[in-house]
Amino acid sequence: MTHASMPDLIQITDIRETTPELRRQLIDCWISVTNSGGAAGFPFPPVQDEDVAPVTDKLLSRLHPQHSRLITARFDDVLAGWVVLNRDPYRLVGHWGTVHDLQTHPEFRSRGVGSALMRELRKIAGNDLGLEQLHLAARGEEGLEDFYSQLGWREVGRWPGALRLAPDDTRDEVLMLLDPL
Repeated sequence: MTHASMPDLIQITDIRETTPELRRQLIDCWISVTNSGGAAGFPFPPVQDEDVAPVTDKLLSRLHPQHSRLITARFDDVLAGWVVLNRDPYRLVGHWGTVHDLQTHPEFRSRGVGSALMRELRKIAGNDLGLEQLHLAARGEEGLEDFYSQLGWREVGRWPGALRLAPDDTRDEVLMLLDPL
């Protein structure tokens, strides 16, 4: 299967913009990413449809033009990856957003999908939402700090030993910041 060199990036701001096919592709992507070892919100693979579908539905139900965006990357009609940008509605912290669930389907890895999603997210955050900074938390020892650093993010802290994946596998949660946008 051949695909264009760069994915089409689509921003979704309301559940009414989603289709049953997109919902299915989001779930399938999340299952594939998690079960291939990706740090995508389900720390204990394997996961199945009944694990991921309710979480996907909750994520989609929270989409809102002012405080929650889904950005998808597609090659033709195939979902290659996605990411969520959330803005807290409280004025005290309303100037920054939080990045969640960045994932690239294993079949599309090493093709720049994750980087393209993060660059698009940065533009949306600054230009559309007027945000000044972005925050994210990443699982330590996955190489994610290097990935995000290459995109301009910097580590601002860690929660040592915050994530226990197994009795002999405890990881830091790495806190990262991108500013200015």
